Amino acid sequence: MRAKLVVGNWKLHGGLKANQQLLEALSKAIPRKPAAVCAVCVPFPYLAQAQQLLADTGIQWGAQDVSRYEKGAYTGDVSGAMVAEFGSRYAIVGHSERRTLFGDTDAVVVEKYAAAQRAGLTPIFCVGETLAERERGETEAVLARQLDALLARGVAALQSGVIAYEPVWAIGTGKTATSAQAQDAHAFLRGRVAKQDAAVAARVPILYGGSVKAANAAELFAMADVDGGLVGGASLAADEFVAIWQAAGAQVKGV
Repeated sequence: MRAKLVVGNWKLHGGLKANQQLLEALSKAIPRKPAAVCAVCVPFPYLAQAQQLLADTGIQWGAQDVSRYEKGAYTGDVSGAMVAEFGSRYAIVGHSERRTLFGDTDAVVVEKYAAAQRAGLTPIFCVGETLAERERGETEAVLARQLDALLARGVAALQSGVIAYEPVWAIGTGKTATSAQAQDAHAFLRGRVAKQDAAVAARVPILYGGSVKAANAAELFAMADVDGGLVGGASLAADEFVAIWQAAGAQVKGV
């Protein structure tokens, strides 16, 4: 059985006091050996705080992005090695906001994925289509292009990685893909990986991201190829995020 995983993406939110309150609340609610993996990806300045508050808990942590470079004259970038020094497990790469607002191309995202892995991090590789692309019937073509950029490096890269399907039209909009739409996209992605290596495809977790909340998490996570969630705004509210994590854990327990 594939691991169930719920990752909170705080985006450009946080403050030392608010972070402490949130992380302490999560730590009280989530056991040291959770049924589903739980993690938070925080802004770079708060990695030290996450390490301090989560080191002896069942919650893992990571970054929302990582440089494709390991060192050098790249002002403002943060390398995978720097992220890893704070005990981080994960690094998100290719989030739609990085692609659309900051110009991360498919090639750059793949370079960031590789850089994260070289640093010992587990990259969360984001893919997804815009509303216009979906309405033109291009969803699978877009997902294939984005995923194939990584698969061109070799399917083995996914042995220690995570895929996240995040329909751009559902991120921060309150709109959510139906469970059937999510399953279709996840099944397509898994099938694409399976064409190169069925064993890797069977093991790689594929998360859904796009206005995941407590009200829809159970239905989404019940889909055969949905292995958890990449959670945005709802990860900033302890009760909501814990409820989403519990929905994933229920799938592990067969509830």
